[in-house]
Amino acid sequence: MGQGPFDVLFDYEHRSLEHVPGVPDQIDAPGMWRGIAFRLGSRLLASSFSEVVEIIPVPPLTQVPGGDVWLIGVANLRSSLLPVVDLKQYLEGERTVQHAGTRALVVRQSGGNVAVLIDELLGQRNFHQGQITEVGQIGEGRYAPFVQQAYRVGDAVWGVFDMARLTRTPEFRQAAAA
Repeated sequence: MGQGPFDVLFDYEHRSLEHVPGVPDQIDAPGMWRGIAFRLGSRLLASSFSEVVEIIPVPPLTQVPGGDVWLIGVANLRSSLLPVVDLKQYLEGERTVQHAGTRALVVRQSGGNVAVLIDELLGQRNFHQGQITEVGQIGEGRYAPFVQQAYRVGDAVWGVFDMARLTRTPEFRQAAAA
């Protein structure tokens, strides 16, 4: 059974109260790292602002015959072809369940941008070097090459996901160059 509207609003309120934004002079403070936060499966991740070109709703897709299963298609974004990759399927082998709030992060790679599908966009997050923790489970398995730093905020561990390293991976580049 799905959540009712009041449950959804309560969840939004709870999550917004957990996130305490910094004041402007704290945002660029020494030891502060800012990123685009998102959820992929059960993992909380963040990628550098410099790696994400833009955030878009999932565009209409044209399938690529013979492409890898995690290359879900190509999209026409402002007259440029953009490969769209299901990041969870690439890393976990499990397809992202798309809904109205599903988003794609447009990421730079040599030869053109690529969009990676995520489960949920969580907005901007600020982390301080005092929150650095062991990567642990968040960086296990196929995540290991891409998550090599983590921050602990309360009970949550946030992995820093290296999109630049992802786009340099030969397997990823071959499919994303479609």
